[in-house]
Amino acid sequence: MAKFNRRNTRAVPTSPVTTETSPSGRTHEGAPGYARDAKGELFLLAVSNMVGENTFYEKAGDRDERFRTLVHRVAVEDVQWLAGFLPWLRGEANLRSAPIVAALEAVRARLAAGLAGGNRQLVAGVLQRADEPGEALAYWMSRYGRAVPKPVKRGIGDAVRRLYTERSLLKYDTDGSGFRFGDVVDLVHPAPDPGRPWQGGLFQHALDRRHSRGNPVPDALRMIRARSELLSVPVAERRAVLADQERLASAGMTWEALAGWLQGPMDAEAWTSVIPSMGYMALMRNLRNFDEAGVSDEVADRIAAKLADPAEVARSRQLPFRFYSAHQTAPSQRWGHALDRALTSATRNVPAFGGRTLILVDTSASMTGGSVSARSAVTPAQAAALFGVALAARGDSVDLYGFADGVFRHEVGPGASVLKEVARFCGRIGEVGHGTQIAGSVRATYRGHDRVVILSDMQTMNGHGGSVTEAAPAHVPMYGYNLQGYRRAAMPTGTGNRHEFGGFSDAVFRMIPLLEAGESASWPWLRA
Repeated sequence: MAKFNRRNTRAVPTSPVTTETSPSGRTHEGAPGYARDAKGELFLLAVSNMVGENTFYEKAGDRDERFRTLVHRVAVEDVQWLAGFLPWLRGEANLRSAPIVAALEAVRARLAAGLAGGNRQLVAGVLQRADEPGEALAYWMSRYGRAVPKPVKRGIGDAVRRLYTERSLLKYDTDGSGFRFGDVVDLVHPAPDPGRPWQGGLFQHALDRRHSRGNPVPDALRMIRARSELLSVPVAERRAVLADQERLASAGMTWEALAGWLQGPMDAEAWTSVIPSMGYMALMRNLRNFDEAGVSDEVADRIAAKLADPAEVARSRQLPFRFYSAHQTAPSQRWGHALDRALTSATRNVPAFGGRTLILVDTSASMTGGSVSARSAVTPAQAAALFGVALAARGDSVDLYGFADGVFRHEVGPGASVLKEVARFCGRIGEVGHGTQIAGSVRATYRGHDRVVILSDMQTMNGHGGSVTEAAPAHVPMYGYNLQGYRRAAMPTGTGNRHEFGGFSDAVFRMIPLLEAGESASWPWLRA
């Protein structure tokens, strides 16, 4: 009888985040910890890294230094991998600071090693918003001084040509910025784009603004001239202009600029005048303000329609937890359905599992002891719960549990509102203690499921339920979804039905269906 060549034989799929096979250290809670290779560790850290911010187990300085060290190593060893990863991190994963820091540190390391080629492109590829060239210069000079290498200057210059427009200057070129648009132009000397005949005038105007030269606005800069005309309207007459929405839009008037220009309250009339030109994120962040100002139901319906539009959601590239945050901040009935629909679009890569699935969401102290970023009140546990509930809502037969020192089961009914279920789930955080017992929780809840999904920081305690990797049978896939990216893994990953992903975006969930189909999964940007 054949031992290997059987009908149900299939290749063992592999995944890209790989570890050593035997532990060489400890997790932060004392369990055996497995070291990842440099790319895997950098990937999991980067997709959850809000630069300059503390996490439960790591101080900001230690975390940032670990990030830089990993970037330096990978930049020298495999720049092609980094050249694919960083634009994906900025674009698909929608993180800002981490890819900018990584690109600059990568160039620093490569120049120190005498490596040329691709450095300019590393910088240009991560700058995707018009305030980011200034961010890049501010980071470089604050860390390495005013001597900016040519590849950094040229990469920033490429981004300036692509990103600097009249609208972006009016929005981002403010007195509160350490590096104004004019400073960037002064330092990197970008050549105007020949396809944008007005850009030379824009660069000159940015310099004039920065140095208060008082020169007239070039005729080609119509939006900036329109803004200047609005600023000349006497304060007592400005409210009458609100009825002319086209005039406000043609002057690139943002809601922030309008609030200062009016020198009066942002009431329903003011909001109504500027809402048609507001971007997706600005709308979502001001839902409570709209309610408090009393905007009409007709206007609210238009806002809700834009929030729920899948194309608008995709274009906005909002991280899923932003929708939960908006729902928590503005919980009125006006916005709930639209935000639910938006969240469904924002988690489009979360798979609908067939068969039976066990999902465990970590509610321990390390997942609830701080927010995902300084600008958000959402905790890693809440972000994990969001993905857990989304998986439960889409799967055929899902058992969803919260866990810490013990476990609690959370039922998600057919057609349930994901946002409401996340809020209900998060209301139960603290029921089962504050420790992190992954293996014991899997053993307590596993009942012949076809797969196990663990949403956690993966920093489990020692001696509670044995090893994580053996908590479910070896033939059952176990997916660790890591939301903090600490150095040590709780189980060996990359093969043998044990895999690890991570971050606050849904982007990497697309790797799971490949593994379920018996295919090996590569890095997400290679299949994007």
